[in-house]
Amino acid sequence: MSDRIAIDTPTVARMVARQFPHWAHLPVTPVERSGWDNHTFHLGPAMKIRLPSAERYVAQVEKENRILPLLARQLPLPVPAPLGIGRPDADFPWPWSIQRWIAGETASREIIADMARFGHDLGRFLAALQRVDARDGPPAGAHNFHRGGDLAVYDAEARRSIAMLGDRIDGPAALALWEAALASRWTEPPVWVHGDIAVGNLLVREGQLSAVIDFGSCGVGDPACDLVIAWLFLDAPGRAVFRAALPHSAATWARARGWALWKAALVAAQGQQTHPAESPPLAVIDRLFAER
Repeated sequence: MSDRIAIDTPTVARMVARQFPHWAHLPVTPVERSGWDNHTFHLGPAMKIRLPSAERYVAQVEKENRILPLLARQLPLPVPAPLGIGRPDADFPWPWSIQRWIAGETASREIIADMARFGHDLGRFLAALQRVDARDGPPAGAHNFHRGGDLAVYDAEARRSIAMLGDRIDGPAALALWEAALASRWTEPPVWVHGDIAVGNLLVREGQLSAVIDFGSCGVGDPACDLVIAWLFLDAPGRAVFRAALPHSAATWARARGWALWKAALVAAQGQQTHPAESPPLAVIDRLFAER
């Protein structure tokens, strides 16, 4: 059973009116596609409201509010700007946030003019993120579902998912890929990770990558988790320039393949729906096998 809670537009409008009366005149409307971790609403034409959908996402509110201004100054693309934090009240049990709205369309192959340029621009963004001073950043942990942490946290889940897929995939090849991913660790100083580089968090304008949103899973640690987009979305030319922009070691790319395998096997085994712009999970696994 899901522990996510629902909230409707009139309730959100009441909360804004009580806690941010200077914005009470602005209309509150649902966004076209809300994420999983947060319920998201427009607040007028220039702001958005984000409310955690379950208790396990509550830590993201304060973290984004504190970290985004620091990161924004050092990144080559726009990221959300925090404008206020709402308090828990009778209508909603947790903190919530108001951020500046960034215009753009969710990334898809149909609206990207040049996938190689998109891959290059995304790699350049992540390289800049990884250069930001990470000494005071939050280490990977439960707050960001171990993004940037040790992939072994998901060992049992990955092996179970591979077994559940049976002859739908090459099980021995999948286990070999997984064990290669587990065989190394990030031994350099921790770097910033976004934690959820997926098409739903990448915005496009005029055919080009224009912004990166939703830093709720950010933290510091191993950057391998941020490289999964290479197989979930990018085509071969896009992957090539993405990798060139992020000259990590072969071991880091092996761990990235492990992150991609874990996610794809889990989604396929549980029959979960994926974002329509992403490759189907079994196709992702085939791509991982082909590029070893």
